[in-house]
Amino acid sequence: MRKIPMLKLAFPKGFLWGAATAAYQIEGAYNEDGKGESIWDRFSMYSGNIKNGDTGKIACDHYHLYEKDIEIMKELGLNTYRFSISWPRIFPDGKGKPNIKGLDFYKKLIGKLLENNIKPSITLYHWDLPQKLQDIGGWANREVVDYFEQYAGYVFNEFRDINALWVTHNEPAVSVMSGYWHGSFAPGVKDPSAAIAASHNMLLSHGKAVQTFRKLGISGEIGIVLNIWPNYPGTDKAEDIEAANRVNESSTNWYIDPILKAKYPENILKFYKEKLILPEITDEDMKLISQPIDFLGVNYYSSNFIKNSPGTGFFDADCVPVYYAITDFDWPIYPEGLYDVLIEINKLSPGLKLFVAENGATFKDVIDRNGNIEDVQRLDYLHRHFAQAHRAIEAGVNLAGYYVWSLMDNFEWAQGFSKRFGIVYTDFKTQQRIIKKSGHWFKEVINNNGIEL
Repeated sequence: MRKIPMLKLAFPKGFLWGAATAAYQIEGAYNEDGKGESIWDRFSMYSGNIKNGDTGKIACDHYHLYEKDIEIMKELGLNTYRFSISWPRIFPDGKGKPNIKGLDFYKKLIGKLLENNIKPSITLYHWDLPQKLQDIGGWANREVVDYFEQYAGYVFNEFRDINALWVTHNEPAVSVMSGYWHGSFAPGVKDPSAAIAASHNMLLSHGKAVQTFRKLGISGEIGIVLNIWPNYPGTDKAEDIEAANRVNESSTNWYIDPILKAKYPENILKFYKEKLILPEITDEDMKLISQPIDFLGVNYYSSNFIKNSPGTGFFDADCVPVYYAITDFDWPIYPEGLYDVLIEINKLSPGLKLFVAENGATFKDVIDRNGNIEDVQRLDYLHRHFAQAHRAIEAGVNLAGYYVWSLMDNFEWAQGFSKRFGIVYTDFKTQQRIIKKSGHWFKEVINNNGIEL
């Protein structure tokens, strides 16, 4: 019987394939070599905040095992790696005198990446604010904007010639809503007005960092990473469409519009003014926030389907049941949402360079009797999302790279070690790493610069 050849979806030449992590989730060494306390160090101390009482004190011990982890990256064939710098490792108090030993770790890490031809993608802030700055109000205090600018400028200067991809903030919406609105993430504040002040200040700090990057003439490119979780109307009823719009404007447009359009979305701004105490927002602020960026990173995991539901939460909205497969987080698997997100951003800013900065899924991984992890659900999840990314490229989207979340199983914030996202398995007791089936498959994708259908 004649074998039918598989159709290959080839990605553009020079497309970047990578994996992503975050400092607090993998590094450990929480108080070594002069590192200061972060809000996650403090938050995880208190009973009930993290599932099973887990903390990031050791995590994946990447601080000591980074060379072995880079060997795994090389084996997988990654041509880029996205990681974050721990602000309190560089400035223990958030400001003042830098900690040279903390800086030295990142010099060694980046040097090893460059030796292996792995392009660094460096995130300045992935949620681990120095606790000393939280003591003065954290992101709700506008002073922190200037401290972030000082931190960013110092790091830029130290790595000015490495031609990296620089990210100012990762997912400010999650940091704000979970950390300052709902209190489920560090720093554990439950104050919606403080959350809106924090969101504005984080965006201001992004603009100041971009401005500093340009003034210093740093080699490389700079942008920001936003989590975009589409909220589709559950029905075609007008009230459900309005509810979905409210949620989209609060979670997505509140962050992307100031950056790309120099204004907050009018409907949700009016909504907030009626219910909350808002910070002063000036035209100068909006000019600063909307500094031109070289790229935008998109974190996409899932989508919601929304119905109007008066009395349900602040936004009078709720999710309707869906009949899609779900991940171990109970998130619907909806790859088409990634295509929609990329297309919509391209409409908003035609030709802007985009990256999928995070995409991945949690499943209950099991080591079989041969010592392998056959995570076929994760492989299928990634395959389907890669296909949608390719579809977006064919439609004219300037997508330049794709980072799988995550390189390895790690400390999954409030879920501790109970959820596994990695394409590499981590045994948190022994720190053994095992490449999963999805990781071996990803290696083939990178080698072929494409996928087969």
